[in-house]
Amino acid sequence: MPRFAANLTMLFTEVPSLHRPELAAQAGFDGAEVLFPYDHPEADWERALAGLPLALINTPPGNWSAGDRGFAAVPGTEDIFRDGFLRAAALATRLGAERVHVMAGVAKGPQAEQVYRENLAWAVQQAPDLRLTVEPINPDDMPGYFLNDFDQAARILDDLNSPQIGLQFDVWHAARIHGNATAVWHAHHDRISHVQIAGFPSRNEPGGGGFDLPAMCSALDAGDGSIWVSGEYRPARATVHGLMWLQALKSRNQPIGD
Repeated sequence: MPRFAANLTMLFTEVPSLHRPELAAQAGFDGAEVLFPYDHPEADWERALAGLPLALINTPPGNWSAGDRGFAAVPGTEDIFRDGFLRAAALATRLGAERVHVMAGVAKGPQAEQVYRENLAWAVQQAPDLRLTVEPINPDDMPGYFLNDFDQAARILDDLNSPQIGLQFDVWHAARIHGNATAVWHAHHDRISHVQIAGFPSRNEPGGGGFDLPAMCSALDAGDGSIWVSGEYRPARATVHGLMWLQALKSRNQPIGD
């Protein structure tokens, strides 16, 4: 059975960040992911997690309100990216995070791709024991984001040819970018090392949109058990009142509602 994580940046927002891991554990999640765990001291996160596994964190995005969305593909910001990556790697190591999502940033063109490739290759060398992911993000949610197509991501990963870097498959972004998340899943299944799920066409509780979540979980059952399935969505109501999908996927004996 896949391990299920709660995205604590989007779920359980009824309480402050450091109180969310406890609620996630009580709700039946196997672990958590935190997109940007940089606003609290490491020791505070250690106490808050209290042994709850941490599936993934992101590299620092920069000044979000000013439009920064990471720096890996942004020409001229190599030093900023590398300082941020080392910070993320150190935090991931201390908190036991299994993966770090390398945010590409807002950029375009051949030079951006070259910088992206060079920074990813550098990151692999700097943290050889850390697993990394890259995630295509749809241009409606994140205008100008460099990595905005799963085929583009696959081409870059295949060229880098590093088992240390995997594809982050988000059902929401796959559907928004390509129109058919199922086709994306089948085309890139072998590259995927982390999964995020949400409902479609709304980004609420997982289910609907024609994507077969139980079938996906069954396919993951055949793997080595290292892939996390994270709920990354906007709860339509209090988080704890919308977790029927979690129990349904864990039991695999009832449909996931639309």
